[in-house]
Amino acid sequence: MAPIEQEKPLKVNQAPLDYRRVLAFVHDVAASALVWALAIWLRFNLEIPPGGFRSGVVTAMLVSAPVHAAIFLRLRLYRGTWRYASIPDLQRIALAVLLGALATPTALVIFRLDGPVPRSAFFLAPVLLLMTMGGSRIVYRAIKERVLYGSVRLSGEPVLVIGAGDTAFNLLKEISRGSEWRAVGILDDDPGWQGRVLSGVRVVGNVGNLPQLALRFGLRSVIIALPAAAASVRRRAAELAGAAGLSVLTVPSFDDMLSGKVQISQLRKIELEDLLGREQVVLDDEGLHQFLTGKVVMVTGAGGSIGSELCRQIARYRPKQLLFFELNELALYSLEQEFAAQRPDTPIVCLIGDVRNRERTDATLARYRPSVVFHAAAYKHVPLMETDNAWEAVQNNVLGTLALARACARHGVEKFVLVSTDKAVNPANVMGATKRLAEQVCLALQVADHTRFITVRFGNVLGSAGSVIPKFREQIARGGPVTVTHPQIERYFMSIPEAAQLVLQAALMGKGGEIFVLEMGEPVKIVDLARDMIRLSGLAEQDIKIEFIGLRPGEKLFEELLADGEHTLPTPHPKLRIARAAPGLSKEGLEELLRWIEGPEPDADLNRALARFVPEYRPAEHPLEPAAAPAQRAARR
Repeated sequence: MAPIEQEKPLKVNQAPLDYRRVLAFVHDVAASALVWALAIWLRFNLEIPPGGFRSGVVTAMLVSAPVHAAIFLRLRLYRGTWRYASIPDLQRIALAVLLGALATPTALVIFRLDGPVPRSAFFLAPVLLLMTMGGSRIVYRAIKERVLYGSVRLSGEPVLVIGAGDTAFNLLKEISRGSEWRAVGILDDDPGWQGRVLSGVRVVGNVGNLPQLALRFGLRSVIIALPAAAASVRRRAAELAGAAGLSVLTVPSFDDMLSGKVQISQLRKIELEDLLGREQVVLDDEGLHQFLTGKVVMVTGAGGSIGSELCRQIARYRPKQLLFFELNELALYSLEQEFAAQRPDTPIVCLIGDVRNRERTDATLARYRPSVVFHAAAYKHVPLMETDNAWEAVQNNVLGTLALARACARHGVEKFVLVSTDKAVNPANVMGATKRLAEQVCLALQVADHTRFITVRFGNVLGSAGSVIPKFREQIARGGPVTVTHPQIERYFMSIPEAAQLVLQAALMGKGGEIFVLEMGEPVKIVDLARDMIRLSGLAEQDIKIEFIGLRPGEKLFEELLADGEHTLPTPHPKLRIARAAPGLSKEGLEELLRWIEGPEPDADLNRALARFVPEYRPAEHPLEPAAAPAQRAARR
């Protein structure tokens, strides 16, 4: 039989002892001993008298070293490194010094060691030890960071930071740690900041000095650190930088930083949305809580740009239940996944359905009993709805609104809010005409002491599906050309969150039968948007051409928020006005409309049939020149 081999002990790979930690430990233990000599030396005005006090120094040093060594190891002071010394490290050092200040005199008393020690040394030695241990770490970190970052900062790309304040301060700290940028100055229009130093960088002028300073410092880029500033301020800074041929970067948005989505160091190129952004909407939060909290709320077209943002905004007010009603399965699934990940505390119900399906809407309203219905489901793309899909636009936008609105009235819904569009005003296309008819349907169904029908009318929203901005971005990425339909075409713009917030505010304020018009500001020429986007991409029109391709079917040169004969009345909210609209359809007119849209698709001219119900509908063949637009808008105010 073969002899049984003795089992060999298992080898455990242990990490080699870090010599830097050993040196740090030796440094601290030596300091804990030497500070007693220094304390007594200072006590006697830099000269220790001969005799007993000198033996007391030796005794205190011999006792202090092992006592502090045990405390330092017990508190694990050497898990970190000096280069990353921070406030928690200093707090642990302070605790260790405090324990040592108590333990050392105790040991001297217990063991009755010879040699007098001045009482003042018992207080002075811990102070000196704290200064030595903490100060050495701070000095080491400063020297190390200078060695690591100082030389590369000199070779980093010079950059100016626009905006002084907390955001700029945090940004400059991040820049100082990296190798990509080297901040050479700060620009701010506030006279109080001029000449001041922020995180080692001086405020060298105001934003208007950017072109001269760009030449002086040889800049290629600037960083705008104004996440909470007005869009006009950011636009001015971006325009000056673009005119100087500089690439423009910006910090993340203020909301994104507050929500923790991104860090301030995650710089990105400035986008058109940053320049077209509008002032923050002030909402009646208390009123909206009373309006929505604990209520069942339904949103149709919940997967769309406006519908999904309405759902996000409503969720802030903690409804009892939020119903997503959507025909597009993928859009509904995406919204459901978003809420599961980001808003799991909001009770939601995902409902596939068509607003034209009376059985489905009746069953939904009967089962869930919503108090408020926001109707955002619609076909909105003008050229697609103009010819081959015109009848579908009528069916979805008009019949769908009528069927859903009547169902809401039957089931006692408190408020029905129609999301309309500026294209419903003096419509020049099928989509606009159908939305105008939907507005008239809501006006016609309004009955006192019943469901209150409210309409909210606004223009284009930034970044929505089918928006011109994503299209321009793709064209620029491909190297152009950027296609614009007409050199004079202009549109109103607002952000999706702003539009949704104002829809909620209008829903709260509405008493029934109103058409609320959102304050859209001044219209913007689309060709100017194209030029801005080319410039913000670091290119010029010589690099990316702009081509004019002509107006598309149903497209107008400019949009309006008020129809001929309409005027507005102010409301308590500065961004909401009420249109003094013409009366809705009569009862007979409503029945005639219902017979038409429930009948077969007309073989005759659909435009002519639409014009019977929307007299102001004029298909866009010879669009009005925009020079007339400002005067018309002012006249109807």
